[in-house]
Amino acid sequence: MSNFNPDGASDNDWDDRGELAWNEFDWEHYLREQDGVVLHYLSCYEKMRAHPERLDATAHLMGWDEGDWSSDQGESAAAEDLAPVESIEDDAEPYTLHKNPVFIATRAIYLSLKRAWEAIAADPANVPQPLALTLHAALYRGEDQAMLAIQALDFGDYAMSISLLKRALVELNTTIAHLGGPAAPAPAFRTFRDDALPRLFDLREIWLRVMNECREELEQPDEDEDE
Repeated sequence: MSNFNPDGASDNDWDDRGELAWNEFDWEHYLREQDGVVLHYLSCYEKMRAHPERLDATAHLMGWDEGDWSSDQGESAAAEDLAPVESIEDDAEPYTLHKNPVFIATRAIYLSLKRAWEAIAADPANVPQPLALTLHAALYRGEDQAMLAIQALDFGDYAMSISLLKRALVELNTTIAHLGGPAAPAPAFRTFRDDALPRLFDLREIWLRVMNECREELEQPDEDEDE
């Protein structure tokens, strides 16, 4: 199982940005590049969807095996054989939340879920409209809580990050419960459910790893107290 480094690079990288003075065009270009990273992650994730350790294998393709998304002794041998792609990031760019691997993975997987659900939920023949709205709202609430948690993580507020991820898990479990209900027997719904459940469980796995790392950080003795 991979370990997610809960320490965002914001403390050092952002402080060391120097005389960075970007205009709106620069930031728009930067944000589009980061959108591309999310899509690139999703492409790698889809490529590894049949892999038994697809999260670790996808991380390897993203070049995250060392650093922010490191692996311990439990990493699969198959993932080690995969050649990582060249890094998309530019060392001269500032660090922002958009470069956090947990942010990228969460955003990408939710993007795939929302796209697929929106493609079928608008048709009442596929999904009863009350369920369409309820599940759609649960997806957005879960992503919203996860994004807030990752922001807290980036600022080093591990306790708040855990609390927010718990809220995200509530919404994720609600989504899973709706998918398991007796309503909407249409083939399109069953196809979505079969594809969505592994993605939802992958999100849960990511968040549980982060929560575990945060708890380990909180349990470490305070350096100031030791001195």
